[in-house]
Amino acid sequence: MNRSYLVDLAFAMLRDIGASEDAVQEAFARLAVTDFDSIEDKRGWLIVVTSRICLNQINSARSRREQTHETSTIESIGVSVPQALPVDPADRVTLDDEVRLALLVVLQQLKPAERVVFVLHDIFRLPFDTIAETMGRSPASCRQLARRARMRVTAKSDYAGIEVDTVEERLVTERFIQACSNGDVSGLLELLEPGASGGVDLGPADQRTGQVVHGSRRVARNLLRYFGSWTTLVSNPLGGHSIVLAFVEQRLYAVILLSLRSDLIQEIHVIADPEKLAFLSKQLSPAITGDAT
Repeated sequence: MNRSYLVDLAFAMLRDIGASEDAVQEAFARLAVTDFDSIEDKRGWLIVVTSRICLNQINSARSRREQTHETSTIESIGVSVPQALPVDPADRVTLDDEVRLALLVVLQQLKPAERVVFVLHDIFRLPFDTIAETMGRSPASCRQLARRARMRVTAKSDYAGIEVDTVEERLVTERFIQACSNGDVSGLLELLEPGASGGVDLGPADQRTGQVVHGSRRVARNLLRYFGSWTTLVSNPLGGHSIVLAFVEQRLYAVILLSLRSDLIQEIHVIADPEKLAFLSKQLSPAITGDAT
């Protein structure tokens, strides 16, 4: 249950599915040699450890490039994390329902420190005090980084603003990923409206492009047929739709757009056009090899 969530968290920071899976594996390996019974909040412990492993990767990459600025110190790993707090609306990006596929790459364009704070606070709802301990900075400094990140995110968009998915949308997306990863038909049916529909874009040369399946049971069966345990699913939380990226053997396999209504999935649109996926794959280069300033 925790693995899919942690891979999601790591990918938001590293933008590299292989590195993200390795980071989560390392976190579980550390848990295995820790006094398991002494950890009350194991999920919180794994969140902190995974976050710091990701930060270590970013910082190590920066050191290899002999960068002398943005030098964060990683503190010793704790065993718990405070409960996530609601995000003040004043701390959020303004909303805009129409977002292009190019917004899948916006987080990649943030500087690492901005990206980590933005991911942990605006997306995963961790309080600034916890983020400050993780980053080795003051809460005020982390809050400023978050503001800078929001300004960069908005500036990168062709629209007036873009949104981070709400708490409810993220919960649905997390449950969707978990159900697909576990082959859980019942879990998917709980998330789908009875009249839910699903369509696919396989490119102009494929006759199946534009075909739509109706009914929650048919949609659920199709999802598990193409996005079962052999795929790695992660969310990309920017946009008017909840966006899920599907990887097979660390290669982008599909982009899944979830349209929600009243906390249920009303429509699913799968993008598997090879040309579109090739473009997105080039844009989604690993964050740990990007600009570290």
